[in-house]
Amino acid sequence: MEKYDISQKIEFKTGTYELNSDANFNFQLNRVIMWDGGDADEVAAVSQNIRTSADWVSTMEQLAEIAHTEGRTANEIAYLRMSEFFIYDTDPKKKQRYQEACDLFYDYYSDYFDKGIVQRHKVPYCGGYLPVMVTKAKGKYKGSVLLHGGNDSYYEELFFPMLYLAENGFDVYLYEGPGQGGVLRLQNMKFTHKWERPTKSILNYFKLRDVTIIGASLGGFLAPRAAAFDKRIKRVVGWSIFPDFFDVIICDHPKPMRDMIDFMFRKGFDAPLNKLYTKMMEKEEIIKWNLLHGMYAYDTETPCDYVKKIRKFTLKGIADKIDQDVLIIGANKDHFIMPYLFHEEYDMLQNARSLTLRLLTDKQNAGAHCNVGNSKLVFDSIIKWIECCIE
Repeated sequence: MEKYDISQKIEFKTGTYELNSDANFNFQLNRVIMWDGGDADEVAAVSQNIRTSADWVSTMEQLAEIAHTEGRTANEIAYLRMSEFFIYDTDPKKKQRYQEACDLFYDYYSDYFDKGIVQRHKVPYCGGYLPVMVTKAKGKYKGSVLLHGGNDSYYEELFFPMLYLAENGFDVYLYEGPGQGGVLRLQNMKFTHKWERPTKSILNYFKLRDVTIIGASLGGFLAPRAAAFDKRIKRVVGWSIFPDFFDVIICDHPKPMRDMIDFMFRKGFDAPLNKLYTKMMEKEEIIKWNLLHGMYAYDTETPCDYVKKIRKFTLKGIADKIDQDVLIIGANKDHFIMPYLFHEEYDMLQNARSLTLRLLTDKQNAGAHCNVGNSKLVFDSIIKWIECCIE
């Protein structure tokens, strides 16, 4: 099998594609291309065939088989990895696809590991371990960065951002915590809102101080949460506006529905809420996937219990403890997170040493969730912000 040429400089794709009428499938297809290594033309040619999770899985598996036959390993990794994404967690094929994608990834990029450019560690945690990739700064050292994903991330997706940060002078510690990637799939560790606990294990293991933490998507809550309780973290980047998980998931509902759902939770009307969510799952594929994956990853039995669990994922009540420099990066056309929620986060973070919002837009190919169409702009913005903070 061919190997990736590690001598080339890290570059990111830039662009936004309209591929599917379903907002979530459209985003995930862009993710396949922009983050995971899929071919844009190849993905576009089949994108309209996807209407359900089963369609997604079969389409990605077919693309993976074609890429394998033609020896296009980078594309094959992308399609294998993202075929797993919409396989429901109770299906044994999910773990199989995940492992196949990982094995291929580490074979293809093996020169990075064999030559010591990237080191892999297993940090002991709760009877298992947290996987960590570490790479050291090139050129003048500017500081240490902790980097992690969010609700449905794999840390391999952040491999090139990690290398890009190292090219620009940072030691980078890229890790997965409970509920993410292999920690969930292989060790069955479910999400915790107390993100300071896995982060503390990383900081202790590597004896780190004076670090910047960057959290993507749900990481926009997790990273600030960790910083609230561990002052070895000096700078916080929320790579998504994320003040409160419950507010995020209902923010695009009409206000009367938001008020009704909130009232029902406060009054403990679990049975009608479960009926409501069941009906919503039948009508919308994204809701079905979110709830079924959520019940698994957050260790609950019903949709209502899942939503109760995510109500703990909030900066309410702890934001006053965050007194570090904070950067929030949002997206003006984010289909998951309404940009107006920044006002809520702003009101919470009154004790931050400094608070910066960078709202990137569709005109910059950065308007989608996590600015998926322009990662270079995101990381250049983060790098410049860190440099300003440490001057």
